[in-house]
Amino acid sequence: MKRYLTLGYGALCYALFLAAFLYAIAFVGNVLVPRTVDHGIAAPIGEAVVVNIILLGLFAAQHSVMARPAFKRWWTRFVPQAVERSTYVLMSSLILGLLYWQWRTMPQVMWDVTAPAGRFVLLTLFWAGWAVVFTSTFMINHFDLFGLRQVYLAWRGEPYRDLAFQTTLFYRVVRHPIMVGFIVAFWATPTMTAGHLLFAVATTGYILIAIQLEEHDLVADLGDSYRNYRDDVPMMIPGLHHHGGHSAGPHHAA
Repeated sequence: MKRYLTLGYGALCYALFLAAFLYAIAFVGNVLVPRTVDHGIAAPIGEAVVVNIILLGLFAAQHSVMARPAFKRWWTRFVPQAVERSTYVLMSSLILGLLYWQWRTMPQVMWDVTAPAGRFVLLTLFWAGWAVVFTSTFMINHFDLFGLRQVYLAWRGEPYRDLAFQTTLFYRVVRHPIMVGFIVAFWATPTMTAGHLLFAVATTGYILIAIQLEEHDLVADLGDSYRNYRDDVPMMIPGLHHHGGHSAGPHHAA
């Protein structure tokens, strides 16, 4: 029974992630849903800025703290290892839900591209950014990233095995294609309101900080394999190298 509960819990957390992810596209793109980055709760500008920054800060804090190895070691004293990742995904999805629900409207227009060609280019970039985010997760291991592999192995009674370090497709061009996709999607809009600008600036700032934390953990875990990868492949801008000439390391797989 415990194995089935674990599998069901992981599947539920994954379903909530999918809902939160799809809503994020609609939220940022102002399509289909009632609450978006430009159509939230009406509020005075001071209240809107404070509340929106708190909401973004909650997501950043949860996302970073729960991802750190030290927290995971402490957390798994109380939460079974098999559902640790699923619980992380669940908490992220719930906080995103809170952000969508409580986001305050800041309607002042910062720029508005009216030329059809310009709007087409920006909307194409918006959708391309989200496509890069989603497809990049499958270039590592989508199901491990969102906890399904862990609960599936537990259901089968098999121990969890760490995945081998590998780089495929986008990960040979930049080290963090998921983050690149997010930044493109957040900034590519024909009409940039003050609320959307706050969202884009705050999330971009968080992404840049989160990458440094993640890479610190990866170097600690993978050592020279990741250092060599970091020297060979730029962080976010294709073709921009700050080092070069090193091999990919013994754990680099095609």
